[in-house]
Amino acid sequence: MSKELLLLVDALAREKNVGKDIVFAALEAALASATKKKTNEEADVRVAIDRETGGFESFRRWLVVADDAIENPDAQIALSEAQQEVPDVQLDEYIEEQLEPIDFGRIGAQAAKQVILQKIRDAEREQVLNDFLERKEHLVTGTVKRIERGNAVIEAGRIEAVLPRDQMIPKENLRVGDRARAYLLKIDRQARGPQLILSRTAPEFIIKLFELEVPEMEDGLLEIKSAARDPGVRAKIAVKSNDPRVDPIGTCVGMRGSRVQAVTNELAGERVDIILWSPDPAQFVIGALAPAEVSSIVVDEEKHSMDVVVDEDNLAIAIGRAGQNVRLASELTGWTINLMTVEESQKKSEEESSSIRTLFMEKLDVDQEVADILIAEGFSTIEEIAYVPLNEMLEIESFDEDTVNELRNRARNVLLTEAIVDEEQLENVADDLLNLDGMDKPLAAKLARANVRTRDDLADLAVDELVEISGVDTERAKSLITTARAHWFE
Repeated sequence: MSKELLLLVDALAREKNVGKDIVFAALEAALASATKKKTNEEADVRVAIDRETGGFESFRRWLVVADDAIENPDAQIALSEAQQEVPDVQLDEYIEEQLEPIDFGRIGAQAAKQVILQKIRDAEREQVLNDFLERKEHLVTGTVKRIERGNAVIEAGRIEAVLPRDQMIPKENLRVGDRARAYLLKIDRQARGPQLILSRTAPEFIIKLFELEVPEMEDGLLEIKSAARDPGVRAKIAVKSNDPRVDPIGTCVGMRGSRVQAVTNELAGERVDIILWSPDPAQFVIGALAPAEVSSIVVDEEKHSMDVVVDEDNLAIAIGRAGQNVRLASELTGWTINLMTVEESQKKSEEESSSIRTLFMEKLDVDQEVADILIAEGFSTIEEIAYVPLNEMLEIESFDEDTVNELRNRARNVLLTEAIVDEEQLENVADDLLNLDGMDKPLAAKLARANVRTRDDLADLAVDELVEISGVDTERAKSLITTARAHWFE
């Protein structure tokens, strides 16, 4: 029996192309399963096969748990009881009892066989998957084997992958037998069917297609920094040259457009805009909005957004059909882009200047002329006036040294007073609000001044109310309110 077992393991390992340890583990699981059927289905059974002789032993075991944590008495034992048998046993360890050899009979042997076959099938499947992953192929090419509920199952060598309906390019119609190429989106090891999930709509797909068509990318002379797509309609890619002798856009377009045309054909006619990447975010956004011409641009680092000004003739081009151009430009660059006309920009600028002017006049007790000089010199907050280096403020022609020092002292006194008030306000703020994810003390103090002092007070607010009270952007307001309300649903 022992020799036959070792021969069986050797034969299965060779036939299924899996390691002997995997076959031994499958046999041990099968024998344990059959033993449980003969003794107690709820019990925990361990079988150990000697890798050298083929002999095996069976043990029934109990997991040591806290005295009040027993859920299955057939497979668990209280710590106090276990320590009476094994004094030094610890929680989460096992105590075991050897079982007498059992004659499984025909039914037990059949059950063991099924477990062995299933374990080996799983191991074989895992081995095939691992072999595939070792090749690091992100682009999968295969044949459509069947269509299941609108999803295409693609056979690529010895492995199957699934291309979900929502990852197909809209309006494309794949049929059984068609050759298909797609990007490896993710791996689902828990899936009973194909474990590779593919996509033809992911931005990474277009990057991989260009890498196929443009040899300079493999050589490291050229790289695609980012991509954005409206699948089947339009795409934008940002390219960068690592060699000053290589024209990144011309290289991607190819002779008479051959390279970009090959990608377009694979993407069901998707038009591709090739943009020159720039380390300067503003320049990058200007390029991404092409073919629209930009008049001016204002960068807001804190909100990670840009106000882009275009004239009336370019506004429609910048927006694109159904907002497509500006949306893709925003995805490509990673910046929020606010398009506006010259008139809208001037109006916004005037509103902001008016707000800052009022702040300076009220807080610093200065007249409109002084406030306007500060605005013209680029100051927009009390903090800047208080802490900008002295020599920079002394460069303002309209102010003498005494005026500069007086303005700096007034600004610092305002900030000190506000800090004292904030500390007093924070004394009345509940810990559940102060410790909320995304909250900070300055914001908590602002909220306290509006009588928002607990987590539930914040949770009761609407997003626009929080924006108005605190001055935070809409996204942060949504996040804070969602976090504040989370405990309501626990």
